[in-house]
Amino acid sequence: MGKRKKSSRKPIGPKKSDPLPTTFTCLFCNHEKSVSVKLDRKAGVGELDCRICGQKFQCAVNYLSAAVDVYGEWVDAADAVAKTVHADVASGNTTKSLKN
Repeated sequence: MGKRKKSSRKPIGPKKSDPLPTTFTCLFCNHEKSVSVKLDRKAGVGELDCRICGQKFQCAVNYLSAAVDVYGEWVDAADAVAKTVHADVASGNTTKSLKN
């Protein structure tokens, strides 16, 4: 009994990775796959919008950015706004100027 020849085996290439998602769960209405992200690399703008509640968000993108990056910036921006509102309520500064 002899060994198998190494030359008879075909080389296995690198495993193809799954593409990154472009639809996500909305932070405000909690619907799955309702938030879609579009990237306009020529204009340098990433747009995010929810089909259910109508939330929209835009941010600057570069040639390395992906849809996940735009979603992450939206999550960070929503957290920052929530923290400032919480800090204003905690400090007692709840007066806002309303224009009629």
